This record gives sequence, C-alpha cells and structure tokens, in this order.
Amino acid sequence: MATSPQSISLPTPGAGAPPTAEAWGQTFAAGLRYEEFLDRHATPDQRSRWQGVHGRVVLSADEQRILGGFVRRMPVLVLAGAWCGDCVNQCPIFPHFAAATPAIDLKFLDRDARPDIAAHLKVCGGQRVPTLAFFSEDFTPVLFYGDRTLAAYRTAAASQLGGTCQTGIVPPPAEALAAVTADWLREFERVQLILRLSGRLRQLHGD
Repeated sequence: MATSPQSISLPTPGAGAPPTAEAWGQTFAAGLRYEEFLDRHATPDQRSRWQGVHGRVVLSADEQRILGGFVRRMPVLVLAGAWCGDCVNQCPIFPHFAAATPAIDLKFLDRDARPDIAAHLKVCGGQRVPTLAFFSEDFTPVLFYGDRTLAAYRTAAASQLGGTCQTGIVPPPAEALAAVTADWLREFERVQLILRLSGRLRQLHGD
C-alpha cells in the first residue's frame, strides 16, 4: 500500500529553498499510482470523467515505437487535482505512456494535499495543474513542465481566451486529444534523450 502523501515532510535546506534530490525521492515514494490517486481523491463523477478520457487515448504505432525505445529509468511526478478540467483532459494520457515502457515510473500527487510541493512547481507564479516533474533515476530534477501543452493552449485560446480552468465535462475532440498527446510525448522523449546523453549517467551505465 502506498504511503500517505500527508505523512512525508520535505526536508528542505531552508525557507523557500528548492527540495534536495533526497527530498524529491521521498516525495516521489509517497506518490500514488493512477488508479490509487483516483481512488483517494476523485468523486465518482470526477473518476468517470478521467476514465472517459483515458478510454479515448490512442497511441499511434510511431508513438508506441518511440516509447518502446526508452531505456533510462525516468521517474515522473504529476501534481494534479481530480477536480481540474485541464487534468481531466491531460492526465489520463500519462498512464498510456507508462504502459508502453517500463522506463517510465509514473506517480501522482494531489496539489492541495501537498502545498509544500506545489510551492516549488508554480507556473507563471500560480499553482497550476497538471504540472509534471521529471527526474533522473537518482531524483536529480531534469524538467518541470505544465500546465497545458501548446496544442491545449491553442484550443483554449480559440474557444475561451482569458477563461479559467475548464470543467472537463465535455471531452476534447479526438483531434485535439491526439495533438495534446503528441505534445506531451515530445516532452517525455526530450527528457529520455537528456538522460540517454547525460555524461554522468552514461559513465554509470557504461553506454
């Protein structure tokens, strides 16, 4: 059974200081798998919306090939909210990536349950979700990325420029979902290539 996220206190070096690799590792260990996250934080209606999008995500043969080529362990921590429409429309994509390769180690944290983590994962000064933290195998931060991809922002700008978080009640069109999936895969692939080309990790693994 996963450790409760609320039971871990980040051992940061000082007020406002970024977490250490050790602290990130402890936080990741307290994260939840996709189904566990929904079991703990989603209402039945919210879970239905998440699973509705999850069932509509389809990876192309090329996308599966790219993911199948991942070899470096890549812990990915998703800061999310079960109530958030942007999370509804994006987070169900990530389990499909993780299912396509054992290299992706995927966990979720509830934003409101972990304000200590949310404080370090702001986007434009706000605690936006979803926000992803990508790590090397020893929990050295590689990339923080959120809260919408370019395709998602283009869709939002076309329909509700200046609007707030979507409700997630209406699923995105298939083309928009495919575009967002492709956007997210580019970030996952970019991190994997950073890890593959890291001199430190290549020396450690001998390749």
